[in-house]
Amino acid sequence: MSASDSAQNNQVTDNQVTVIHSDGACSGNPGPGGWAARLRLADGKIQEVGGAVEDTTNNRMELQAAIEGLKAAPAGDIVMITDSQYLRKGITEWIHNWKRRGWMTAAKKPVLNQDLWRILDDLNNPRIRWEYTKGHAGDPGNERCDEIAHGFSQGHTVELQSA
Repeated sequence: MSASDSAQNNQVTDNQVTVIHSDGACSGNPGPGGWAARLRLADGKIQEVGGAVEDTTNNRMELQAAIEGLKAAPAGDIVMITDSQYLRKGITEWIHNWKRRGWMTAAKKPVLNQDLWRILDDLNNPRIRWEYTKGHAGDPGNERCDEIAHGFSQGHTVELQSA
């Protein structure tokens, strides 16, 4: 069972769960970037958020997408699905040591994207379950976020769903 299938099953059985897919993209790295989050609310409604950043990196866009998705989510249990191991492992594993070391890596270098990691850390809580899905592998939520994020990174106008 994929992370997406698992998240969808949880959404069906627990009417308090919001499922969020997030993705970031860059046209060049660094270069113009885009981010997207797609929320499936407990009542089944879909809300999409996304945006563009003029000069950024793909990793920053992955973090920004998760931040904005969490900001848009109602209170309650959340399943956050990402195709970025950097994001998932960073928030669930690596961040504890970064904070313990004063936001330094094991190599004694400052953590990259620390400004966004700090915001994400403030938003993170035990009611959020972080899951990984393979990118470009047919997960509909991930594919839609990829489409939105790439559109924004290329300067296109993107129609966001809000129902």
